[in-house]
Amino acid sequence: QVVNISREVPPFDPLSIESKKAATVVLMLNSPEEEVLAKACDAIYKFASKGDENKVTLLSLGAVEPLFKLVSHEDPLVRRNAIMVFGIMASNNDVRKLLRELDVTNSVIARLAPEEDIVVHEFASLCLAHMAVEYTSKVQIFEQGGLEPLIRLLSSPDPDVKKNSVECIYHLVQDFQSRAAVRELNAIPALLELLKSEYPVVQLLALKTFGIISNDRETRIILRENQGLDHLFKILETKEFNDLHVEALAVVANCLEDVDTMQLLQQTGGLKKLLSFAEMSTIPDIQKNAAKAITKAAYDPENRKILHEEEIEKCLITLLGTDSDGAKAAASQAISAMCENLASKDAFRIQGIPQLVQLLSSENEEVKEAAAIALANLTTASPNNASAVAEAEGIEPLINVLSAKRDGTVANAATVLTNMATQEPLRLSIHGVMNAIVEPLQSTNSLVQSKATLTVAAFGCDADARTELRNASGLEPLVKLLHSKNDEVRRNACWAVMVCASDELTAVELCRLGALDILEEINLSTGRKNNFSEGALDKLLDNNLSQKYSQMGYLSSSNIITDGFYDYGQVKPGVKLLSLEELSIQELNDHRAIILVNAKLPEAAEDKSQDLYYGRTTSSSSIRKSSKERITKVIHLYMSYRYCLYLHSFVIIPLSIISMREMTDLIDFGMGGPIERDKLHEFSWELHISEIEFELKCNVVPIGKIKKGTFYHRALLFKVIADRIGIGCSLVRGEYGRAWNEVKLVDDSPQGITGLLLPPQTYIVDLMYQPGCLMKQGSAEADHYLRI
Repeated sequence: QVVNISREVPPFDPLSIESKKAATVVLMLNSPEEEVLAKACDAIYKFASKGDENKVTLLSLGAVEPLFKLVSHEDPLVRRNAIMVFGIMASNNDVRKLLRELDVTNSVIARLAPEEDIVVHEFASLCLAHMAVEYTSKVQIFEQGGLEPLIRLLSSPDPDVKKNSVECIYHLVQDFQSRAAVRELNAIPALLELLKSEYPVVQLLALKTFGIISNDRETRIILRENQGLDHLFKILETKEFNDLHVEALAVVANCLEDVDTMQLLQQTGGLKKLLSFAEMSTIPDIQKNAAKAITKAAYDPENRKILHEEEIEKCLITLLGTDSDGAKAAASQAISAMCENLASKDAFRIQGIPQLVQLLSSENEEVKEAAAIALANLTTASPNNASAVAEAEGIEPLINVLSAKRDGTVANAATVLTNMATQEPLRLSIHGVMNAIVEPLQSTNSLVQSKATLTVAAFGCDADARTELRNASGLEPLVKLLHSKNDEVRRNACWAVMVCASDELTAVELCRLGALDILEEINLSTGRKNNFSEGALDKLLDNNLSQKYSQMGYLSSSNIITDGFYDYGQVKPGVKLLSLEELSIQELNDHRAIILVNAKLPEAAEDKSQDLYYGRTTSSSSIRKSSKERITKVIHLYMSYRYCLYLHSFVIIPLSIISMREMTDLIDFGMGGPIERDKLHEFSWELHISEIEFELKCNVVPIGKIKKGTFYHRALLFKVIADRIGIGCSLVRGEYGRAWNEVKLVDDSPQGITGLLLPPQTYIVDLMYQPGCLMKQGSAEADHYLRI
């Protein structure tokens, strides 16, 4: 604060106070004699001026209450001396608290009246400036009409009055009501005049006030109409005003938000001056505030166009290379804002992106975050910029900052990696992302969670990346995010699960972690269901066919059964399907046997099969003949529960030389032959299965061990073989041990009509009574077959 810039207070006859006599002088404040009152106030003023400790002493002696009465005393000298004491004592927090309780603002505002002495104006405005620091006092000063006299005093001939008045106004305009009132009371011209003051502190306070009120568009218009920009640029162009440049730039930054101002500056050359000023300055705060000014302006599309025309990119790239962390961060933020302009986005590619990549390794967290945000904006919808990040060796720094301290840094680094992953060659060159993304997946910040799940979705389309995520224990936090109450996080988590469920190992693990149950719950809720939740559920089941068949009781022709599939039977809703490993180590029980499919042959059998596969026989008839002989031997070959030998015999036979009837005959032959319907109850397949379980000491039975199989054994085997040799076939589970296969066939054209292509019809394949018989779905014959 500046008090008595231009003048000393006229002295009174001396009345010295020592601390031990202060109480006596305070008592004198109650004297009926005006001369005593004036001298007592003067003595207290001098005592209080010596330091905060003396102010506290006076407060404890009860000096404030009688002084408050004297502020409105009829004698001008008493009134002046009393307000002088108030002016300096109000700098103390405890004193201000008591002044608020006494509600002194009205009395102090009254001392700003034109008829009062300049000294009274000085100390009354000083008192209000101290009090306006607190919100409560701001409100009191505003409501009691303090703004108008304070604005009038901006034109006072006394610099101390100007300084105190503008300081008080600066505090008051922190509140939006006062900002509007300052505009309505036409304070702008008077504030602009203060920019010409010979006292820097007055100029500085005026600039700070403009820095706040110019946030309002209406004020900026008035400022422009009153040639406010000319005043600001004069300050910026004057080297002697270096200490004012930062605040002046802050005001210019607000003004640049308006397109009209930008166009005016472009036309008058002011914009070029500003950019040159920013580039040439070596003062960190000026560099930073210049970049912030550009950022504010760049939020408007028209402004971005103007800035690009003025080659703003060169200026910002220069600021990225400064030694100031604040300037680097601000320049990065400006680049982010300018990215909305496509031409600017391209302009930053060659020089800007390499510098931003370097800033990712900065020790300053703000710089690191700003660089990550800029790169995220630069690479969004720009494959060329994404490639430029890789060329600038940005992959490793990006992966490193996935463990940064700031959530914004992590979220935006994940975004850059996601943007890079849209190009397959680039994606395949990035390694280690899935390991690093596990920590962000466990973040409590919803933005980080959202961006991290998107990264998983982007990289999860590659098998190696899914393996990396699985091995890094990243699936568990991913599944937990399916519970998120944040719609975007939940949606992206569903997307990531859908992508990651593209292979059986990952799909099975996701199911083990509860993803299936959560997705089913989500899909039942209209509020929580999203575009990816249903797809994720389907993908999980399609790549975990054991789970799908147990849960849904149906496998379509596109669901290709592979090694490791097992039929557990129908599971009840909410019951978790155990893994094959878990099932295989269970003690023997009386539950339904688990049927395992595994077509891998023992080495010797495989060698024999290869002879046929590679055409080492001479005719298809010999293949047919040897096929049946080998099936007899191979089907009943003893195997561990990990292998099934049925399939190899069919895989090696070209599809064109095997009929549906021959395939059903072979399956039927291996599973105990055809059964007469009325003797089905005599077919003791249950005992046979139990004997296998007892022999293997395991509830898991390989399908190749089964010599007596009922509906669901035969239908499963048919589906497995059909999948291997390319016959479209579905598998349907019925009730009470029933299961059947459905195939789609095209009937011949009606007699006399040629070239007519009829739609395919669905047929059920008989594997029990008349193997190979095809029954049209819905026919009486089919219904009879399925009847219990």
